[in-house]
Formats: sequence, structure tokens, C-alpha cells
Amino acid sequence: MAAHNELGRWGEQKAAEYLAAKGYSILHQDWRIGHRDLDIVAVTPDGRTLAVVEVKTRRGADMAEPEQSVDWRKIRSLTMAAGAYVKRYAIDLDIRFDIISVVGMSDGSMRINHIESAFLPPVITR
Repeated sequence: MAAHNELGRWGEQKAAEYLAAKGYSILHQDWRIGHRDLDIVAVTPDGRTLAVVEVKTRRGADMAEPEQSVDWRKIRSLTMAAGAYVKRYAIDLDIRFDIISVVGMSDGSMRINHIESAFLPPVITR
């Protein structure tokens, strides 16, 4: 497996552990539909909201912040995948889109930044 894929899986696992420790119920990790995917799908601790979480991982803090790489194309893809997820599992909760950035530091430590409600889904017209 390529090093960047291993790093991404490590970051997703750390993000899931972080959310679980905060009381979130993890429903799925790396959920796929076609070529779209959702890194983490979880229910918030109060049980009222479905959090669709995009995880961005970097090896060091000297680059741009990981969450800056979530552009409009990625937002559109996440929104479409989340719609398919909600339909498939008949979810009847509020939905929000979060970003968690995981930065592994050179000293072996890591930094996690959880941005709740990081973006609103775009209006998609056909």
C-alpha cells in the first residue's frame, strides 16, 4: 500500500477514536458508493444529528492546514454521497458536515482539529 494511503488510514482511525472518546456513535468508516466515499459517519452524543466527517491527514505542520484541501468539488461529492447514505439507511436526523484534520508531528505526537459544521451542502440543480 502506498505511504499516503497508510497515512490516510492512520488519520481516519485516530479521528474515529477521537470522536468515540467524545461520545459519538460511529456508524461507518470509509463508506463507499461508486467512486464516492465518506470517511466517517457518526451520530452526535445527543443522538440528534448525523455527522458526516471528512478526515484530512498530514505528516507535519509545515504544510497548509489539511482542512484547506476541501474544495467545492469535494464538498459536492460528499453531499451527494451523504444523500445516498441517508436514503439507503432511511436516516431521519439532522445532518451536518464536519472536517477533522490530523497532523502527525515529527516528535511522534499528533494534533487533531475538529471543525463542526465546516460547510453547508450546495444547492444542486439539474
